[in-house]
Amino acid sequence: MFRTSAPESTTGSEVPAVPVDSALTHGLKQRHLSMIALGGVIGAGLFVGSGAGIASAGPSIVLAYAVSGLLVMFVMRMLGEMSAANPASGSFSVHAERAFGPWAGFTAGWSFWVLLSVAVGLEGIGAAQIVTGWLPGTPEWAWVALFMAVFLGTNLAAVRNFGEFEFWFAALKVAAITLFLVLGVLAILGVLPGTDAPGRANLTGDGGFLPHGSNGFVIGLLASVFAYGGLETVTIAAAESENPVQGVAKAVRTAMWRIALFYVGSMAVIVTLVPWDDPKVATVGPFYATLDHLGIAGAAEIMRVVIFVALLSAMNANIYGASRMACSLVARGQGPKALGRVTSGVPRNAVLVSSVFGFLCVLLSYWRPEDVFPWLLNMIGAVILVVWIFIACSQLRLRSRLEQEAPEKLVVRMWLFPAGTVLALLAMAGIFVLMLRQPDTRDQLLATGVLTAVLIVIGAVRQRRAAASGASGTGAVES
Repeated sequence: MFRTSAPESTTGSEVPAVPVDSALTHGLKQRHLSMIALGGVIGAGLFVGSGAGIASAGPSIVLAYAVSGLLVMFVMRMLGEMSAANPASGSFSVHAERAFGPWAGFTAGWSFWVLLSVAVGLEGIGAAQIVTGWLPGTPEWAWVALFMAVFLGTNLAAVRNFGEFEFWFAALKVAAITLFLVLGVLAILGVLPGTDAPGRANLTGDGGFLPHGSNGFVIGLLASVFAYGGLETVTIAAAESENPVQGVAKAVRTAMWRIALFYVGSMAVIVTLVPWDDPKVATVGPFYATLDHLGIAGAAEIMRVVIFVALLSAMNANIYGASRMACSLVARGQGPKALGRVTSGVPRNAVLVSSVFGFLCVLLSYWRPEDVFPWLLNMIGAVILVVWIFIACSQLRLRSRLEQEAPEKLVVRMWLFPAGTVLALLAMAGIFVLMLRQPDTRDQLLATGVLTAVLIVIGAVRQRRAAASGASGTGAVES
């Protein structure tokens, strides 16, 4: 199923070579990959989660999104460098294994799988709540089950079906956010009928740019960091595209303007047009509050539809990403062999298990809402930061190896290397410190730390056993 070669070492200092994703097809076209990259920036976190950030940081939320967006650009540049050099469906898990050994790939890969699978359930719950608002009296769990069934079918079929769904989902999200930005800019300039230019009144009045001081800014900064999660999926999808190297390079190089336009731009429009302390910003969402302020008829329903599409898109993408990560891990001997089974170019068992795990999380939200479910949410709270640290550390180590062994593979290069990578790592460490200082995020960080530590121990034990027995399965890395 996968071509493998024995490792030269299982110590983690030199991790060579590799199974190829030979059983997976290359069914994603460049237009699919481009739209996945574009739409991946626009998630439900932007439409919903940004409200709490604005309520805490006020107008300084623009700066918060700009700072965290710069960090994400650095992370994507690092990931793009490694993924363009060695495209693989395991993405950063494969790169971590190349850099530090099987324990690192095991930890990064399975922690991300847990994150995506739990997120599938959360997004299903969010989408179901919107539908039950339209159709009162219908059970939420039944709608989640329906969504799961649809996307399970989509992902069990050829990968191009996933690509088509995600293409149109992304197109709708891009169209919605673009229209929002156009209307917002026209209103700011005072040329939208029925509106007057607001000037700087909402940016400097009512408490100023930092109404809650540095503490409010920190809360907004933490909220903005986690709103960017999901961008990594494009490097996973690239392995099944027609031209993986070109696809990754293009997606990474356009990351800067996408982040600046969609995230920073939308936050700037919102806090310029609407007072940051408007109750609607935190309760029904900043985008709705802005459209309502502009007198757009049916603003609430428009935003419900957009958020519904964003949630369905995230469900679809996360089932895909989780299944490919699981399949890649199994191909390297780091999971149950049954999950790595590929039929007609699709890892169907991995798709099924990832979906079932997500639905189990939904059931836990009903069965154990007071203890198990909150613990599960805390456990994945800071996983994306753990993944980013693996990306940065891997790139720091692999860059010199690439320059010596295959400089022609450096199609994408990290900015200001090595200073840029070190600066990003310091920023991540700073975010950890800030999370420890905030009661709301401290529990998340500690729970994620426990998950990460457990996976590291399991990965290290597996690696030592493989080294002691001379096994070759856990030392192979995707190419």
